[in-house]
Amino acid sequence: MLALSHGTPVPYFQSKGAADFAPLFLRQPTEIARAGATLFFEGDVAKSVFRIASGNVRVCRLLPDGRRIITGFLAAGDLIGLSFRNKYLFSAEAIDDLTFSRIGKRLLEEELQLVPEFRVHLLSHLRDEITAAQDHMLLLSHKNAEQRLCTFLLQRVELAGGRDGGVLALPMVRADIADHLGMTIETVSRTLTRLVSKGVLLPADRHQFKVASRAALARAADEEPDDDDEVARERRYAGRRF
Repeated sequence: MLALSHGTPVPYFQSKGAADFAPLFLRQPTEIARAGATLFFEGDVAKSVFRIASGNVRVCRLLPDGRRIITGFLAAGDLIGLSFRNKYLFSAEAIDDLTFSRIGKRLLEEELQLVPEFRVHLLSHLRDEITAAQDHMLLLSHKNAEQRLCTFLLQRVELAGGRDGGVLALPMVRADIADHLGMTIETVSRTLTRLVSKGVLLPADRHQFKVASRAALARAADEEPDDDDEVARERRYAGRRF
C-alpha cells in the first residue's frame, strides 16, 4: 500500500516488472497542454516532476549554435523532470494535446520516504534513462542513417507489442525524428520510402505504418531478431525514452 502523507492510503501498483507511479499523483490536479506548448524550459528551476496521462512529449536541448537535439520521446505513463540538480537540463514540449499531473519535488521526496518500493523503482527508472542515453550515443556513433532509423522504428514496434502487421504510430513529425537521430528531414523521408519499397513497412493512416516483418526491420537495423526471448526484449528496451 502507498500511505500518502495526507492520511489516506492508496494502492501500490506494479505491472510487467515496472512500477506504476500513478498513485503518487492521485492528489494532484490533471492539467492540459495543447500541441506545441512547453512544460518547462532548459535552465528553469526544477520545482516539479510530471507524469504524462495522455499524449506525447519531446525532450530536447539547444546547442550554442542554435541547433536542436531531441534526446527522447515520452508517452502516457512516463515521468519527466526528474533531476538531482536544481535546474532542468532539457526542455519538454508537447507533440500533441497532452494531459498530465505534476507533484512538487519536496512532496515527492516525502512520499518516497513512506514507500520503499517506489524508491527502488525510481532508482531503476533513473538507471534505465542512463542506459538509454548510452545506447543512443552508440546508435549515433556506430550506425549509418538507415540503421539509425530502423533501430528507432524497432523500438517503437517493441513498445506497441512487437507483432508483424501491427500498427507503428509516429506522432512526432519527421523533423523531430531527424533531430533525434542526427539526420536531415530529407534522409528520413527517403529512408522511410525505401523501407516501404522493400516491403518492410506498409503505409497506413497519417503518421502510421504497418510493420510487414519485424525480423526484416531488425536486420535492417543491424539487430538480431529474437522472437522467443520476450524477457530479453523487455530488458533491452526498458530505457527506450532517453
